[in-house]
Amino acid sequence: MRLQNKKIAILIAEGVEDYEYIVPMMRLQEEGAQVLSAALDLKPIKGKNGLTLTPDTLVESLNADDLFAIIIPGGWAPDKLRRYDSVKKIVRGMDQANKIVGIICHGGSTAISAGIIKKGQRATGSTGIKDDLVNAGAVWADEPAFREGNQVWGRVVTDIPDFNRELVKALVEG
Repeated sequence: MRLQNKKIAILIAEGVEDYEYIVPMMRLQEEGAQVLSAALDLKPIKGKNGLTLTPDTLVESLNADDLFAIIIPGGWAPDKLRRYDSVKKIVRGMDQANKIVGIICHGGSTAISAGIIKKGQRATGSTGIKDDLVNAGAVWADEPAFREGNQVWGRVVTDIPDFNRELVKALVEG
């Protein structure tokens, strides 16, 4: 239970990739983390593959000072989330505080809109956002998962085990 009582938020919206949400959430809970599902409102959300999710809290109520880390799963949700100032503000705040920001698959689109992509840094995700990441200044890395500074990147659903290993390692290291 290496993450006992550490508060970690996962950003969700309609169409979130169910596996990229639920598998990391369960892995973090296994380590003792308090995982919050944060959404734009508290209505139940349907995941991309049909899972019904009930948010715990509103994105606008999140504060970087109160969180240990934040996770941005993929699916269609990141394209919706990236349009809201409250989402961009918390992602940017976590990055500026040098706290872990986990980004998998299409989650990189939210990272781009939040302005946390540093010129020349490595990034990965779905090939559907490869050009977006490169145009934001990132160097595309076709790797399952890795840590780049305080950011933990994962490529796609099949890479979730690698993403989880990198994520937990980064979180335990602090």
